[in-house]
Amino acid sequence: MSVGEFTASNIAMDMDEKEKAKGSIVDMVKLTADIAAQKEIAAKGQRAQAIEGLLNLEKSSRLAEDVTATKACCSAILELCYDARDWRGLEENVMLLTKRRSQLKQAIQAVVRQAMGYIDSIPAGDKETRVGLIKTLQAVTGGKIFVEIERARLTKRLAAIKEAEGNVDEAADILQEVAVETFGAMAKTEKIAFILEQVRLCLDKKDFTRAQILSRKVSPRAFVERKGEGQGEIGIEGTAIEEADQGTPGLPELKLRYYQLLIRYYSHSNNYLEVTRCYRSLYEAHLEAGAPPDTYLPVLKAVVWFLCLAPAYSTKDGSASDRATLLAATVSDKRLADALPLHKALLGTFTNTEVIRWTAFEAAYGAEVAAEAGGVFAEPKRAEDLKLRVVEHNVLVAAKYYSRLRTARLATILSLTPEQMEKHVSDLVVAKAICAKIDRPAGVITFAAPPSPEQQLNGWAGNIAKLLDKVDKATQLIEKEAMVHKVALGASA
Repeated sequence: MSVGEFTASNIAMDMDEKEKAKGSIVDMVKLTADIAAQKEIAAKGQRAQAIEGLLNLEKSSRLAEDVTATKACCSAILELCYDARDWRGLEENVMLLTKRRSQLKQAIQAVVRQAMGYIDSIPAGDKETRVGLIKTLQAVTGGKIFVEIERARLTKRLAAIKEAEGNVDEAADILQEVAVETFGAMAKTEKIAFILEQVRLCLDKKDFTRAQILSRKVSPRAFVERKGEGQGEIGIEGTAIEEADQGTPGLPELKLRYYQLLIRYYSHSNNYLEVTRCYRSLYEAHLEAGAPPDTYLPVLKAVVWFLCLAPAYSTKDGSASDRATLLAATVSDKRLADALPLHKALLGTFTNTEVIRWTAFEAAYGAEVAAEAGGVFAEPKRAEDLKLRVVEHNVLVAAKYYSRLRTARLATILSLTPEQMEKHVSDLVVAKAICAKIDRPAGVITFAAPPSPEQQLNGWAGNIAKLLDKVDKATQLIEKEAMVHKVALGASA
């Protein structure tokens, strides 16, 4: 090994060398025989005596700082409690072994991991015993960095139990106690899965503010596998990254779960542009994974519908240029034209600068809206917003082609009453989508943007230049006439 080389293999070699140096004091052959003898005593019904003998062996190994021997003694004690299904005794011995004076870190970690393996063996109906063991292990791992990953997994299990009981609020509060983003040795997939579980519970709890804060801990770039983030590599704290917990999904599945949770969050606030972005990312993720058309076509439909629901002008939720970019990318998709021609035509109605008749629009796309009653249009407000977007599109088209228009004529074009027309125009003026003035006595609406200060200054400058040019020409003509008639300018009559 070269000097200064810092790799996971070299760290492991150093730790092995240290353990061998410490482990040369205890005779493992004799210790194995002594442990077997204590197990035979326990088999005869004298389990308490056998545990006492194993505790003495553990003490000798611990004082000798032999990691392997200490772990073997601790493991034997836990096995005796587990074989007898003495869960109370198991909790007591876990607490005793981890709190002993000068206990080795490796032994504490081994005890915690072995006890965690026994949690699933507790009968499902005995939730009190299962929760008791989890809380005991949480108390043991509290404040110890070398078992922070185990503590996070225990907290996740406890939250799952509380959620299964129907206590969603308590489960969310329990899971938020752990900040896994600071764990250097935890696998990236396990970190992301843990944070997404926190976000999900916050959404179930209706705590949307905290859900947004937690979701920002995960960046879309985190779903790209990079070198140095795999198992055995060195983490941000200089420790080797451990293997992810069993059952942890991979990055592609976590990416889908991430955007599905964001869709839930943005749907709550009716932020249609962000929902469109999320569905677009889901659609691209399905294409990257090689999903069949039955999987990605419903997502593409959702992209189209939410693009129609997103305002065509800039709002606090997003800019008009972002919507235009998404619209252009979706319209140019060949899969949309081949598999969903009706939805491509739907986007065309909003991209063309033509007035949309609501009756014709409803006749053409009413069946598709009804088909999405359990999806995009599950909420009645979205059907109302779709009609609102049609009206706003028509107002924007009228503002583009007309500078002055009678209010009665505009109401006829929009298929609205004068009061409804005035309300929609006023809303668009407030949103700074158009510039308009309504003259109620005259019944005229003027679509004209007021000149900016720069335009006014340029106009004044142009007028002054024209005035000076005319004065100069008039002066030249006067001088010419004076020369022809031999009249002295400025002479008194």
